[in-house]
This record gives sequence, C-alpha cells and structure tokens, in this order.
Amino acid sequence: MAKALKRRSLKPSEQARIAELFSRFESLESDPRTELDYDSPYTLVVAVALSAQATDVSVNKATAKLFQVADTPQKMLALGEEGLKPFISSIGLFNTKARNVIRMAQILVDDYSGETPLEREKLQALPGVGRKTASVVLNELRVEPAIAVDTHVFRVSHRLQLSNGKTPDAVEADLMAIVPEPYLTRAHHWLILHGRYTCVARRPKCEECPVADLCPSRHLFVRT
Repeated sequence: MAKALKRRSLKPSEQARIAELFSRFESLESDPRTELDYDSPYTLVVAVALSAQATDVSVNKATAKLFQVADTPQKMLALGEEGLKPFISSIGLFNTKARNVIRMAQILVDDYSGETPLEREKLQALPGVGRKTASVVLNELRVEPAIAVDTHVFRVSHRLQLSNGKTPDAVEADLMAIVPEPYLTRAHHWLILHGRYTCVARRPKCEECPVADLCPSRHLFVRT
C-alpha cells in the first residue's frame, strides 16, 4: 500500500505557476506513456531493467526479438543466461543485466508462481530492480503515483525550479510534495519527454518550449 503523500505548502503564485506548467503538459499529451515496448508487467520490468544506462531505442531493438522468444519468467529461464546474452549484447552492461534477468525470473517462478508482484517492496527486492525501476513500473501501470528521477527529470526539475535537490532521491521527494495530485501519475513522463525533446542538455529549445514563459531559467539560454 502506498504511503500517504507529504504535500508542501507553497505561495499562491508558485502554486499557480506549477499547476499551469502541468496543465500545459497535459494539453499536449493527456496520457503519456513510456517509450519502452512491453505487453505485460513482466516484460515491462525486464525492459525497464535493461534500460539502465541505455536508450529506449536500443532496448526496444533488443526486446523486439527477445520477447518473441521469452516473454514470461518460465521462458526466460529456459533461454538461460548464455542464451539471453546474444539478444541484449548491443545494450550496455549486458553481462550483468543478463545475470540479473535470469535471477529475477527464477525468483518470480519460485516465489510468485511466475507472476510479477506489483508491490514496491517486492519489486525492489528483485535482482536488477532498484527504486527507480520500481517507480517506473508502478507509475506506468498506474498502480502507484511515483516519479522516477533520471537525468532528464533531474535537469528539467532544476531548470523549472521545481527542485534544488542535489540527488535523485531529493528531487523525487520535492516533486512528490509539490506536483498537483491529479498530475502525479503522469508528471514523470511529461518531465522525461520535455527533457528528451525540448529542454535538452546543451542548448534547450526555449523558442519551441510550451512553458518557456513559466521557466525561471529561460534568461540563461535565450539571447536578447
């Protein structure tokens, strides 16, 4: 069961700014989803675990063939660690990831009859599944409002002054405390997409940004 959210009191002007930010994101994409391909909770967990330090595009290329062969824990065990590696060899850290995926499959078969548990503690206890991966899975499946802080979310949150946290966990706590509750299950995706395609690392595309007028950092990147 998800813990009660700790909300943070904000000045009315800041509360209105943040609400408008997410309202605009919603107007652009009302139901944002992960760009990873999956068709079950199990394939989602595997895909997210494989995506660590890898792009969604590279993971999708690998899993397109992998999931045709092994889309359940039982089939993954039958494939085995050595059988799995050729499918994911184009992804970074594939040796470690292959070992974790097989260990995960064994636990799911032994302890959960091949089903994927959707409780945070049980997910995070699986090999290769940390807090970030569990947050992505639980949020994507709309099980629990969660915000997984990757490099895009971290960067965008600072530029929009939604957080000044120095660690992903600190940024996550800030976002969970200030994002309006109706947007919590989607905020993670909006921030990722915004950082991936608009508020990019080197030179953000402020001239194309739908929330530029609400961004306190815009003056740092826009020449007048």
